[in-house]
Amino acid sequence: MTYEIKPIAEDHIPGFRATLDAVAREQKFLSFLEAPPLEQMRAFVLNNINERWPQFVVVAEDEIAGWCDVLPNPRRTVSLHCATLGMGLLPKYRGQGIGRKLMQRTIDAALARGFTRIELTVRETNVNAIALYRSFGFETEGLHRKAVCIEGRYENTLSMALTS
Repeated sequence: MTYEIKPIAEDHIPGFRATLDAVAREQKFLSFLEAPPLEQMRAFVLNNINERWPQFVVVAEDEIAGWCDVLPNPRRTVSLHCATLGMGLLPKYRGQGIGRKLMQRTIDAALARGFTRIELTVRETNVNAIALYRSFGFETEGLHRKAVCIEGRYENTLSMALTS
C-alpha cells in the first residue's frame, strides 16, 4: 500500500474531519463520539497551521487515512513545554506500521519544537495503543476509574507521558 505522511494543510480539512468522525463513531478510542462541525474543525486546523504545531495526516488511496498531532497544553504554567498527543487511523489502515511511522514523525517534530513533555490519555482496554505508546517510551502515570461512560458502560483510562 502506498501512503504519504504530510503536515496537515487547508485542503486536508474536510478529509481530516471525516476520518476523525469515523474513528469517533467507533466509540472505542476517542473522548468524543463525533467530530465537531466542519467550520469549527477548519478554525482549529488553520490555527494549528498558523502556530506551526505538529499535526500530520496520512494520505492513502486518495483519502485521509489517519492523523497525529501534538498540541500545547492550554494551561499557561505548562504550555511552554507540555503538549498532548492525539491520533487515529481508519480501521483498514491499522496493524500495518503506519501509525508507528506517523507517531514517530509527529513526536520528532514536537521535540524539535521544544516540547519536553508529551501527554496522552488512553482507554485501558485499548491494549494495542498502550503497547505502541510504551514502545516510544511513554510511561503510565495514573489510572482514571470510570472516566468514560458510553451507553451506560464505564471504562477506565490511563494517563501516560513521554519526557525528554
